[in-house]
Amino acid sequence: MSSLVLQLTGVLDDCFCDIESIDVFNNFKIYPRIQKLTGKDFFRYYKVNLKRPCPFWPDDSQCSIKDCQVEPCPESKVPVGIKAGNYNKYSQAVNTMQVMEDCEQANELGAINSTLSNQSKQAFADWARHDDAQDHFCELDDETSPDAEYVDLLLNPERYTGYKGPSAWRVWNSIYEENCFKPRSVYRPLNPLAPSRGDDDGEGFYNWLEGLCLEKRVFYRLISGLHSSINIHLCAKYLLEEAWGKTKWGPNVKEFRHRFDPAETKGEGTRRLKNLYFLYLIELRALSKVAPYFDRSIVNLYTGNTEEDAATKDLLLQVLNETKAFPMHFDEKSMFAGHKVEAKTLKEEFRLHFKNISRIMDCVGCSKCRLWGKLQTQGLGTALKILFSEKEIKNLPENSPSKGFQLTRQEIVALLNAFGR
Repeated sequence: MSSLVLQLTGVLDDCFCDIESIDVFNNFKIYPRIQKLTGKDFFRYYKVNLKRPCPFWPDDSQCSIKDCQVEPCPESKVPVGIKAGNYNKYSQAVNTMQVMEDCEQANELGAINSTLSNQSKQAFADWARHDDAQDHFCELDDETSPDAEYVDLLLNPERYTGYKGPSAWRVWNSIYEENCFKPRSVYRPLNPLAPSRGDDDGEGFYNWLEGLCLEKRVFYRLISGLHSSINIHLCAKYLLEEAWGKTKWGPNVKEFRHRFDPAETKGEGTRRLKNLYFLYLIELRALSKVAPYFDRSIVNLYTGNTEEDAATKDLLLQVLNETKAFPMHFDEKSMFAGHKVEAKTLKEEFRLHFKNISRIMDCVGCSKCRLWGKLQTQGLGTALKILFSEKEIKNLPENSPSKGFQLTRQEIVALLNAFGR
């Protein structure tokens, strides 16, 4: 696969960053740390509802292949701190407050009151129930639902399961055709569900794309990059052999070429891979922007294991500090920068389109594919939420929670695992 990747060079569209700089930065600065971080307990357990019905068409394509299935994590295996703090971002502080209340230690509770205002305490209660949906780019699972289960991501890796064909095509076709600001008269290159276009090399599509505003081009490139990320992982961990109850997983170069080789995709593969780099840049930028949120002493990556939690936060801060040092970040300020009313309308349209895509992930017929699709979509949605909350992040108080900007544990886990992909 490396021989194909090495063909990618030059500057990416809609930014001033070159591919070679990203490769060097990621391989030496980010990748080793992010792999270690996503193996930590706080980041390996993800609570997700894989039983939500598809809101757009009947669930008629559930995958029966055993490799499609997700093994939920028994509650006994989930760190006690994660379960206890499941509904709150500042779980350690909240759990401490709860113990004090139960013991009716008025003097200690008074000490807490000296540092937490009534407004802050009310924020704790509010956030324990729900988050303000105004800034969400994703349809969040209700973690209190009896159908929501913890999944150990390390035991349920993203890989090829055999899920393919019309059902999978319908999901991605709905995403591209109905949610990427594209008119029906414009055909995507190599779309298996589109009418035959003969020798069309996609020139008409890309002429249309370049005529869009920056925000809509960015939206398409992010979705294409997400699609490419998923396809690469399926090719990298492909079911190569299955016999006598034993399975062998590994890279499938033929499948990778089928999806990304310029010769086999009429040049489309190169664009797909460049969009993957663009996705990486967006999520990298979000991590650099959200660093102040995690720098605060009040934010704990709480699992109940004090020593492990401190090491996990230290490693996260190392990653975030590295992201801030990258010299060629995407400039999100160039987006939604026009007339205020028009910019606000466009931003809301952008948010709702992406939120709709997160709902489409509940239509994926393969449970394991649905798991990773939902996680990576939520991770990207969290990145977008961060990028468009710069003012709120700058105004975060050091020693108390802020209602202006907050992240759920689910969002934090999704963001770092999606970036790790």
